[in-house]
Amino acid sequence: MPKMKSNRGASKTFKKTGSGKIKRNKAFKAHILTKKTTKRKRNLRKATLVAASDSKRVKIMIQ
Repeated sequence: MPKMKSNRGASKTFKKTGSGKIKRNKAFKAHILTKKTTKRKRNLRKATLVAASDSKRVKIMIQ
């Protein structure tokens, strides 16, 4: 049986941390930024971790 291919979109979106958790960027930072406050936009810059319920699926996608 051949090797499983990783999901290329997911590989570019998610990164694994040293401890094995998965890091992601926040959504809602692409457009329509004029109505969002500076504080909200600043907080959207920071990366965060994938929820524990989703991390198993993401790990399979990025291998």
